[in-house]
Amino acid sequence: MATLGIDLGGTKIALGVLEGGRLIQRSRITTPREGAEAVLQAMIAAASELLAEAGVPVAAVGVGTPGPIDYARGVVVFAPNIARFRDVPLRSRLEEALERPVVIENDANAAALAEHHLGAARGAGSSFFVTVSTGIGSGLVADGRVWRGAYGQAGEFGHLTVLPGGPVCGCGNQGCLEAVASGRALARDAAYAYAEPLDTPALFARWRAGEAKAARIVEAAADYLGQALAGVQKLWDPEIVVIGGGVAVGGGEVWLERVRRAFERHAAGWRTAPLLPARLGEDAGVIGAALAARQGMPEDA
Repeated sequence: MATLGIDLGGTKIALGVLEGGRLIQRSRITTPREGAEAVLQAMIAAASELLAEAGVPVAAVGVGTPGPIDYARGVVVFAPNIARFRDVPLRSRLEEALERPVVIENDANAAALAEHHLGAARGAGSSFFVTVSTGIGSGLVADGRVWRGAYGQAGEFGHLTVLPGGPVCGCGNQGCLEAVASGRALARDAAYAYAEPLDTPALFARWRAGEAKAARIVEAAADYLGQALAGVQKLWDPEIVVIGGGVAVGGGEVWLERVRRAFERHAAGWRTAPLLPARLGEDAGVIGAALAARQGMPEDA
């Protein structure tokens, strides 16, 4: 069964047709800034074009979207990085326009699903996926399916408190993992320490060059991440932990090893899952959305 995956982001919308385990068609457009209706129209136009060019019947559509979702109604409550994107009936609008069933999934959950089935955690019974980029997101997969929790909030890893009384997070609480270990947090601390704007690639370059300030910033963030992963291991006990995102890619294996050591230190006495780099890169969101669409179809479809 071929399905169409759509990865909705703050700067781009990526689309792809998944047949078997392979993307056979792809496209990408810039996310409009004029609000929800403009975004919907752009998605519909890009999806319609790809469906027409696919060359195979496409049974369903999946969308990975940021922000909290009302799964029962297929409504995106709000998307933090997309202007005026609030209470958007994404499922019904796309089903009407594309004339196919549509499944809506959180973007981190979609990436987790992709890495579980076709990426670094392939073959595992359960996996925990973390993306460390501007923010920190994650997804839990067990028995091949995303675990959303009772209220659709499972996997909000970036909002675990790791430093009580610490920096205020975008969610409004203090000391969340995202507030001390994300790309935005690294850039904030670097700007303060160096008294000049410094993005994460520049900070990592200074860290690799052996600068003490950069080392304190990068390694403290890695330690917080390992601390939070140890809590997940004790609570949920995944078989595999997969880590991706721009910070993970920028930090490379040396950064990952620092996270791994902190993970094992904070989980001393407990068995820890292998901590593996993500394999699917930017394709994970599209693949995961397409897999979510496939899982949403009746078994005899």
